[in-house]
Amino acid sequence: MRGTADRIRHAISFEITALVLITPLGAWTFGFPVLDIGVLSVVGSLIATIWTYAFNLGFDRLMQMRLGHVRKSLAIRAAHTVLFEVGLTVILVPLAAWYLGIGLWQALLVDIYFVVFYMVYAFAFNWGYDVIFPVPEGPGRR
Repeated sequence: MRGTADRIRHAISFEITALVLITPLGAWTFGFPVLDIGVLSVVGSLIATIWTYAFNLGFDRLMQMRLGHVRKSLAIRAAHTVLFEVGLTVILVPLAAWYLGIGLWQALLVDIYFVVFYMVYAFAFNWGYDVIFPVPEGPGRR
């Protein structure tokens, strides 16, 4: 299992690399200034981090209250994922529309672009990270 220092390195390198990639790609794809996409990316990343914490805490508390446990079946995990993404979209789409001076439909397209980017990026980044920094064998930590 990975240790705390490794997890911190992973989180920081994940976010910085994503911002370095998505900012120019988003600017090029949508024709917005790099600074605007960069600001939106940083703010979106911060909001997503806070939303992740708050949503997961609330979801687990609700499960504990209603079911008496927090074990997630496949169906509950699917619902968790969909509700998380819908909630984040409800937060980020109006923000993107306001900040970029565009309509909600265009902002939704920008949001979909970010979601698809992060799904592909997370898969590739995590795979590469595991190759460069293999998970230590046994109970030891790095």
